[in-house]
Amino acid sequence: MQVTAYNETAEVLREQVREALLDHEAFEQKIRACELERCRATCCHDGVYLSQEEAEGVKRLLADHKKDFATYGLKLPDDPIISTRGGRSLKTAIREAEPDELAKDFPRHFPKTRCVFLDKEGRCGIQMLSVEKGRSAWFDKPLTCWIHPIVILPVSGERSRPLITLVSPESDPQKGEGYPGFASCTHCGRPDEGGKKARQVLAAELEMLGEIAGRNLLGELNAEPLY
Repeated sequence: MQVTAYNETAEVLREQVREALLDHEAFEQKIRACELERCRATCCHDGVYLSQEEAEGVKRLLADHKKDFATYGLKLPDDPIISTRGGRSLKTAIREAEPDELAKDFPRHFPKTRCVFLDKEGRCGIQMLSVEKGRSAWFDKPLTCWIHPIVILPVSGERSRPLITLVSPESDPQKGEGYPGFASCTHCGRPDEGGKKARQVLAAELEMLGEIAGRNLLGELNAEPLY
């Protein structure tokens, strides 16, 4: 059964996940599940980076369902995709956030913006459309959106294989001078002793990622350790 509208992008993800190492220790850390009333979709503040296939798919969604998006209270630009990083990358467009749209503890280093597909409550218009049309909630959603806060680190000088992990405030790959990081600063990506183990909180994401890759990631994480 097809689980995503973006088959080419899923194939790239499939190849990464099939050979990736799985960071068992990272998924034992405690986090809290997504709660829009608390986080107000902080992770979506800057839009999402897209593959060419995803960018074309999102444009088609808007062209085919403009009236549907309007019923969600969304005022979308004619072109919801922008280029960035000197034209090397594509992402969803953003707008200025209204004061009551942001979480009370919105990270100070994040720009006060919102993905144009978010409604006033932080709900994703693309996800709402998928559900309304009888598809799975994440079917039309770009893969980087629903996978958050799971990170797949690429092969590097330190790793001969990709690594499926969660980042910490210390290891966040986007951390830099004056910028404490991204995933580790979002509400569902922060370590939280009041939460549950990440492998439990992110069970649905791990199951879908495993389904795309043909690998039982959740089963691997839940398996009893061998001594």
